Parts: sequence; C-alpha cells; structure tokens
Amino acid sequence: MSHIINVSSLKKNYGNVKAVKGIDFHVNEGELFAFVGPNGAGKTTTIDIICTLLKPDSGAVIVNGYTLGKQDDKIRKNIGIVFQDNLLDNLLTIKENLYTRGSFYGLSSKELSAAVEKAARAADVESFYNRPYGKISGGQRRRADIARALVNTPKILFLDEPTTGLDPQTRKSVWDTIRNLQKGTGMTVFLTTHYMEEAAKADYIAIIDNGRISAKGTPSELRAKYSTDTLRLISKDNERLTTFLNEQNIKFIISSGAFIINISNTLGALPLVNKAESLISGFEVISGSMDDAFVKITGHVMREDAG
Repeated sequence: MSHIINVSSLKKNYGNVKAVKGIDFHVNEGELFAFVGPNGAGKTTTIDIICTLLKPDSGAVIVNGYTLGKQDDKIRKNIGIVFQDNLLDNLLTIKENLYTRGSFYGLSSKELSAAVEKAARAADVESFYNRPYGKISGGQRRRADIARALVNTPKILFLDEPTTGLDPQTRKSVWDTIRNLQKGTGMTVFLTTHYMEEAAKADYIAIIDNGRISAKGTPSELRAKYSTDTLRLISKDNERLTTFLNEQNIKFIISSGAFIINISNTLGALPLVNKAESLISGFEVISGSMDDAFVKITGHVMREDAG
C-alpha cells in the first residue's frame, strides 16, 4: 500500500520548548489514521506543519508526492481541514456557506455548483441545506464543517477532534458520516481525537507523547502489546477459591464479589477456568481496551486530559 503522507525526523521548537522532537511516521493511502496523545504532546504542532500552516525547524514531510516547503500550494489543493472551532458564518445557510467557501478555489460557476452539491451529499447535510448555520445542532454543524472541507475534493481530510463536546448519540452520527465518507470515496482521513474508543476504529494509530512517537500500529497490535485482559471468576466458596489460587501462585484481587485476575491473553484463561471449574459458578473474560493501552504507553488518562 502506498504512503500518501511521509513524515521524517520532524522537529519544531518554540524558544526553549521542544514541541516536536524528531518524529517519524507514515499514513497509508485510503486509510483512517488516528493521531492521538495528551494535551501538549505535539499533535496540533505536527498537524499544522503537515497542513502548511507552520514551518518546521527541520525534517521532511511529503504529502501525496509533494514536498513541504517547496510545493506548499499543491499540498493545500490536496487537503481539506476540519478545525476544532466552528468557522462557518452563523447567519448564512449551509448552502450559502459552502458556495462562499467554494468560491475561493477559482472554479467556474458550473464547477462550483457541482463541487458544492457533491460535498453536501457526501457529508449528508442535504436535509438542513437551507437552514442557517447558527440555527442547527452541534452534530449538524460538524457535518457542515466536513462538507466545507470537501468542496475542493481533497485527497486527504484532516479532522481535528471532530466530536469533542458532542453527546454520545451525536458523536455516533458524526462518526457514521466520517466512516461512510471514507469507505465510499477511498479518501484518506487523518484524525485526532480525545476518545480512545474512536481511535480504536482507525486502521492505524500513532501515539505521540512529549513530542515523540511513543507507539504505533493497528488497534489490535497496540492492545495486544500494551493492554491486559482480565478474568473475572464468580466463586462458589471464597475460602476454597482463595486457597486454590494461592497454591497456583496466581495473583488476584476481590472486587464487587468477583475474583479479578490479569491474564496475558484471552486464551490464557482457559487452563485456569478448567482447573477451577468445581470452585466457580461462572466466569467472564474482559479484553484489554485502547484506554488501557494508552495509559500503559503514556501514563495519562486521555479523557482527563481532554477535560
């Protein structure tokens, strides 16, 4: 699979503050890529550099074959950006906003009309197309923001924390739009998020912490390497089960009436469950999560940082 973004030895300092410390990663064409990390980790600086909004101190960035610092105009024509803050005009309708923003790209009247209609359809904003931006819900605004970023038909869509502050149902609606867009068009999506369950939906994840890439891989690879599965045993006789586990040198805690045991992987629960079968009335295996992996990698809880 070809790399649509390549970042090599990227560095950026703000005075004595080293924001980005020589990072390397790539993004595969057509994939949903998640770039996550605590506040102040270097996410925004990195994205601003890739999107030509900020000059790096050193390193190289290539976007869809174009070199940062030499072909910035061509890079800008190949990307769309949805910022954290709403940028559309509250008084204009969605349609008027899209036409206004689309007029910046030097399209003919016919081309502009086709581009706006295609973007509105892709972001699923047609049901509120003629309503003022300031009169629609938070989730509808995010979909309108996505439509605005699609008017120039970008190869890569950057989404900077697109669902922060939205309720769970609205977040799901926005995510459905993102996934349908990505799968339907083959567009590459570069996502930052404060929700690890959202990052878990990505094809590939890079975690940045303190200006360095701390880990990268598929969600399954990161969970397998950095998170721990848990076995919950429901005991018939606490005293007998305690004695059994101690004899097996198995560490455990008792919480909410269950014996909690960390296991290396899901299959690792089977031998223990078989041995303890006469001592338990039930069991449950809980797979390690991306939240667990993130804490192991960075020492931070993502949602606390988001707050």
